[in-house]
Amino acid sequence: MNTLTTTTTTTSTFAADLKGSSPVTAESWFDDACVLDIDHFVKTLSGIKAKGVHSELLGSLISHYASKWLPELSGREMTTMSISSRSSPESSVAAWMKKRFLIETLIGILPSEKDSVQCGFLMRLLRVASMVEVSPASMAELEARVAAQLERVTLKEVMIPAFRHTCGTVLDVGLVLRLVKRFVGLEEGQGKSGAAAKVVKLVDSYLAEVALEPEMKVEEFEELAKAVPSHARTLDDGLYRAIDTYMKTHPGISKQERKTLSKLMDTKKLSSEASNHAAQNERLPVRSVIQILSSDHSKIARLTSDYSGPMSLTRSPNSTRCHSKRELLAQHQEVRRLKDDVTRLQLQCQSLQAQIDRITEKSRKGSRRGFFGWSTFVSKNSDEMVNRFHDGRRTPMNTIRATPKWRHSSS
Repeated sequence: MNTLTTTTTTTSTFAADLKGSSPVTAESWFDDACVLDIDHFVKTLSGIKAKGVHSELLGSLISHYASKWLPELSGREMTTMSISSRSSPESSVAAWMKKRFLIETLIGILPSEKDSVQCGFLMRLLRVASMVEVSPASMAELEARVAAQLERVTLKEVMIPAFRHTCGTVLDVGLVLRLVKRFVGLEEGQGKSGAAAKVVKLVDSYLAEVALEPEMKVEEFEELAKAVPSHARTLDDGLYRAIDTYMKTHPGISKQERKTLSKLMDTKKLSSEASNHAAQNERLPVRSVIQILSSDHSKIARLTSDYSGPMSLTRSPNSTRCHSKRELLAQHQEVRRLKDDVTRLQLQCQSLQAQIDRITEKSRKGSRRGFFGWSTFVSKNSDEMVNRFHDGRRTPMNTIRATPKWRHSSS
């Protein structure tokens, strides 16, 4: 009876203080020893919610309470509460179970509205929940809350360690994969292209980080890269950087695995800087380098055709508008830049052809009729034979028939 009376009194007082905007009293309410009891806090929060308090304020109360009594959720490395908890005679197992129960309770009382709780607090809560291994139901509920606003998550917040020993990597790649898949499922129904672009950038940055781990498998890398839709990637520079980092960190991967990684990126979506780097990258397969050079050549041809139209209009006497000197100068500079790009691509093609010639020369091993030289040899001798016997007086077939070996054959 006394506990119920205390709860009702505390709820009424604190609700009145919230409406009266009294931060000093609110802070002293969190310092009250009775609020340390999670059951008492849940009852008090339910009473406050019944008073008609806004959901954002309820989320702020929950985050403040959790940061007050759980140092891992405050973002601070050391607090008074954490120091006192170390000196308590409570065993580590009991403290771990108590923390797990607290996290599960906090997940259960979170307001259902999307923007009621800050994303940073949810990510810290997710980190601790993964550490204490909360129940699958609580973990799924928390992951759904985070996935709903994944576009607000930073790279630092998503760098959650893999606390389970079954994971081969240091970072929990499976957790991030589940978050991305949940976000994609929600994004397909809402169609928020801006949010998807931010998540794509987050995924590419995360892939560049996990690519440095020796135990990261190609299958896991591929699955995470394909988790976001391809149309959401307007530029594949970040994905190329992650792929190149993985190939550099894992030099022992097979040729087929290199092809698998190279197929993840679209060569048409690479910037000029990334294309220039990729064209000279020896870690990429030759086929991928050729595709990149072809894409660059197509871009330059398309841009050249686009700029040929306006320049021809300026020279036409029937032109309806006279371009200014600044516009003409800008167009000439653009054409000059395109010519320089063409020259650069020609040099790259020559360099690539020289590399192919060196590889071919090694594969011949001194043979005069290698794989690449055989067609030239046959073509050359065929031309000589045609020039010699084109007058009809003597053909290769007649030569074969005139051979004594075939004339005196017993068959």
